[in-house]
Amino acid sequence: MRTPNEPAWSQTQLASDPHAAADKPERVRSMFAAIAPAYDLNNRLHSMWRDQAWRRFAVRKSGLKPGETVIDVACGTGDLSLAFARAGAGRVIGIDFTLEMLHVARERKADPRITYVQGDAQRLPLADACADVVSIAFGIRNVQDVDRALSEFRRVLRAGGRLVVLEFCEPRNPLVRWFNNFYCRQIMPRTATWISGDRSGAYKYLPRSVETFLSPEQLRGKIESAGFADTRFNPLTLGICGCTVAIAK
Repeated sequence: MRTPNEPAWSQTQLASDPHAAADKPERVRSMFAAIAPAYDLNNRLHSMWRDQAWRRFAVRKSGLKPGETVIDVACGTGDLSLAFARAGAGRVIGIDFTLEMLHVARERKADPRITYVQGDAQRLPLADACADVVSIAFGIRNVQDVDRALSEFRRVLRAGGRLVVLEFCEPRNPLVRWFNNFYCRQIMPRTATWISGDRSGAYKYLPRSVETFLSPEQLRGKIESAGFADTRFNPLTLGICGCTVAIAK
């Protein structure tokens, strides 16, 4: 197993498709372990505080009703889990692959409605039909097998439950796409790496993992094949980010 400061992604590895790496799960875990202490700060600064607005939008689009149970997959340091709790969820289970991220989540202001559990999106440690909402923010592109993860999300949702997926996108507008690519490939990797002291290559992996991931249309097809319907995609911040919501059949 790699140490937290050992490179998870080299320039050579990122020249090809990082999603095709056979050991992608271990690389992702090592990467997030390395950046966990500065993860929130980098999220705020490099999204210009839009990351919090995106999460609030996701909560609103989930159609959350008071007292409902939410499974927040790839919860990281708990931002979205906290947003659901504050919006009136009866119970929130935050699940993440990386223990170091969960350490940060647990050290934040506690909410008795939230439980954090280490687990894999592809093998959720939960019973069938136990949740009203399943969310995943900026995590679906980090799993090894997207189809398997989506199947798990459907398994733990009750019929009529909602899936909410927040993920970065390639903007459709050419000018916005050019600016976003310049920012994400040239500026953000340097400043985020400097702030975090990261040696894992995490902030070089991020833009490469976005540009090589599924398009919103391709993701929609996979979501519907997993047993969901009424899938709706909402572009956010000029298409830099998107929120997809679907209903469990």
